[in-house]
Amino acid sequence: MKYSDFLKTDRFSLEELLAFSYGHLVDDPPNYFDARLPAPPFLMVDRILSITHTGKRGSVIAEQGVKVDAWFFQCHMPGDPVQPGCLCVDAIWQIVGFYCVWRGARGSGRALGCEEVSFNGQIRPYNKIVRYEVDVKRYAELKESGSSLAIADGRVFVDDELIMTIKNARTGVFKGIVYPDYPRQSPNSKGGMIKRDYE
Repeated sequence: MKYSDFLKTDRFSLEELLAFSYGHLVDDPPNYFDARLPAPPFLMVDRILSITHTGKRGSVIAEQGVKVDAWFFQCHMPGDPVQPGCLCVDAIWQIVGFYCVWRGARGSGRALGCEEVSFNGQIRPYNKIVRYEVDVKRYAELKESGSSLAIADGRVFVDDELIMTIKNARTGVFKGIVYPDYPRQSPNSKGGMIKRDYE
């Protein structure tokens, strides 16, 4: 799809999310269009049912089908399989990062934390659908650095039961940090502190 169409699309299929993960969704990417979603098996979203914005706020509703043979059920925990709660938090970060790029952010996405996570249930191998509801409370583009930031609250449902809430999940998109020549050593081959121009 064209970049102008990407910015106007209000729902994304699994095929489109996979294409985004591998950098093939947008045919005419602008400069610094470096952000990616994780590829399977770490991609925690199968489809985005709706993505909207009004001013600095927005919302995303996404789903993932539960697979009885998912990689995490094989190891977490033997004899007591349950999806790790941290993967639901990561799903929220993935969704918020995608939202930033959909709003026009350029660069590579990074999770920046959250303030509160509350577990009220669990995801087991024979559940069917996990639904993520994300309310973006603030999206900002930082003119001096070219970075972008979104802050959102998330709710996680399994088969329509609310099992988790995440408060103030933060994701940033930063220019100049992409590491496309992995595993070769290059200027971005080592991590460390990312300068946070929004502070």
